[in-house]
Amino acid sequence: MRNLWLFILRFHAFFLFVIFEVIAIILLIQNNDYQKTTFINSSNHFIGNLYSASNDFKSYLQLGRVNDSLVAENAKLRNMLPSVFYNDSVKKATIVDTLKQDSMKIQQYSYIEAKVVNNTVNYQSNFLTLNRGARHGIKPGMGVIADQGVVGIVRDVSDHFCTVMSLLHKDSKISVKLASTNVIGSLVWQGTNPRIAVLKEIPNHVTVKKGEKVVTTGYSLFPENVSLGKVIDAPKQTGESLLNVEVLLSTDFQRLQYVYVVQDKFIQEKQKLESNLSHD
Repeated sequence: MRNLWLFILRFHAFFLFVIFEVIAIILLIQNNDYQKTTFINSSNHFIGNLYSASNDFKSYLQLGRVNDSLVAENAKLRNMLPSVFYNDSVKKATIVDTLKQDSMKIQQYSYIEAKVVNNTVNYQSNFLTLNRGARHGIKPGMGVIADQGVVGIVRDVSDHFCTVMSLLHKDSKISVKLASTNVIGSLVWQGTNPRIAVLKEIPNHVTVKKGEKVVTTGYSLFPENVSLGKVIDAPKQTGESLLNVEVLLSTDFQRLQYVYVVQDKFIQEKQKLESNLSHD
């Protein structure tokens, strides 16, 4: 307390000057309409900017919650898309050659939203970790997609988390097709650029155009026509029987935050049936 009084005594002249200046400004504003109007407008502008900055800061703090709600809403909308339904349509011919259609749509795919809590892109074998696990219905072998396209395949699962073998993995191989011609191939990653993959097993006689879309076939873990990317450049015809086509991936793995895990309700039935086949 003594130090405070000493400080005030030492600078009392400055404090008196400030006090008198404030009183003078108040009197000037109160007794002059122009100065009063200018002061009010300036103060309103300052307070408005202050409130705006405060609201922007509060909105920024709530971005995480907003993103989570948007992802959940997107998952609900994805579960309503026509592509998630299995079309059990049958056309029956009668004796008089008329057609009768018996249509019943069953939901084949559903989506579980998840947040990426870990992600690598700089290795030969890249993985992601998601904040969803067995308690949320996640199982090994499920496909994972994002808004832009395919992300990877679920590998290991714990109660609350799962790891995903990224599309950017040396062992990743996705069944795909050219959107315009439905020619089937496989998409693999070469292990260098996280935005570039290679479309293989395309016959040499097929015409592949620059910018052509590459999408899923629907033969494996993903619904049909999920984007993987587009052809970077038309490949040159060679003497080889198959083409290697460079593809610009639609998913930007370096900015990935939210994904959707794909549940295929028919996958076990399909795999059980195909396990009885022999390819000798």
